[in-house]
Amino acid sequence: MFPFFGADRAGRARSRLATTAVAALLALPAGAYAQPLSLTEVLTRAAGQDLTRPVAEARIQAAEASARQAAVKPNPTVGLDVENFAGTGDRNTVEDTETTLYWQQTLERGGKREARIGAARADIAVTRLRAQVRALDQLATVQALWVEAAAAEQAIGVAEARLAAAQRLERETARRVAAARDPLFAGERAKTAVAQARIALDHARDNARNARAALAAYLGQPDVEIDASAFTALAPTPAAPLQALEPLDLRLLEAERDAAMARIRIEEGRSVWDPTVRAGVRHFSAGGDVAFVVGGSIPLGLKETNRANIDRARAERTAAEAEVAVARAEREREISRLIARRETTAAEVRRIEAEVLPSARRAIALVRDGFNRGGGAFTYLEVTEAQRAETDAKARRLDLLKSFNLDGVRLDRLTGRHAGLIATAESR
Repeated sequence: MFPFFGADRAGRARSRLATTAVAALLALPAGAYAQPLSLTEVLTRAAGQDLTRPVAEARIQAAEASARQAAVKPNPTVGLDVENFAGTGDRNTVEDTETTLYWQQTLERGGKREARIGAARADIAVTRLRAQVRALDQLATVQALWVEAAAAEQAIGVAEARLAAAQRLERETARRVAAARDPLFAGERAKTAVAQARIALDHARDNARNARAALAAYLGQPDVEIDASAFTALAPTPAAPLQALEPLDLRLLEAERDAAMARIRIEEGRSVWDPTVRAGVRHFSAGGDVAFVVGGSIPLGLKETNRANIDRARAERTAAEAEVAVARAEREREISRLIARRETTAAEVRRIEAEVLPSARRAIALVRDGFNRGGGAFTYLEVTEAQRAETDAKARRLDLLKSFNLDGVRLDRLTGRHAGLIATAESR
């Protein structure tokens, strides 16, 4: 029986271990054990979590309903006229009453219906493009948050290296103080540097956690782990001329210009008067006779009552055309400026990596070696300055990488690089 009791205890121990492991996993924050997400995966998820899509769909449905309504022709009118009723003299009897039942229809001229349909279709295109531009703006926001989160993660590494260097210098200084080769205040100064480095590291970790939380809010989850390898990749600008691409913003402006042209046709159509035709049956109470009645009417065009509306619509079209030209020119200038600045930034990053950091590391090694040998060749301040030079170079490199990637966010937004993600999300 004893082996069985031992097996039972072992089983209970394994069960407790499994329970503890599951509890530990559940206690981890969301994203702590998740697969790190690349930038493309983050943007794909953000496109699928777009909360503005129901708003856009409702507005598109409203525009489509307006297009259906625009195709409706004017309804006919049915009326009844009673004449010679309750008059004076010989007209005060019902025998002289004449009753007319008629049907009346307004005939639209000047292409009014076609103009309405064209304007409604133009409004549909504008509504769709506005929704896509708004979604593209949100993706640009998410991409910028990804850059902030990646930079914050990189800052943790810089802070950890600073703390490690400060702790190493503290140990070396403590040995020198113990050997009476340095005064006591040197040891306290080294401890102060370690405390400051720890505070900086905690601050960097808090910033990274907050940046991830801000990014995760757009993905519909409490936390997220990111793959920041693309942050340091210094991806080159595509060789194809980015100015030749036709982004959603320009397409939206062109659609608004087309809508303005459609409104001109509507106003021009309104300046053409619509005739009204009438047909009916008249009943004479005196003899019981019946006769057919036909007629019609058309407004007198004595004044051009719609001329100002036509002029306004044409001015709006001119403004829309000018806005397209201005937007295209500004976009080309901005793209050229961003490409040039990214190239300059990338060149500086490469020089820091190839020239500054290796030289700073060699200086640290030489100064620390002399500091440990003693003899007064190098002081604590010289070691600190050497380490600060490396830390400053790493911080400068990180700032440049962040600037490079944020310029990339703006460049992607101007060229509509991620517009395909919006189309994919809409088709789901």
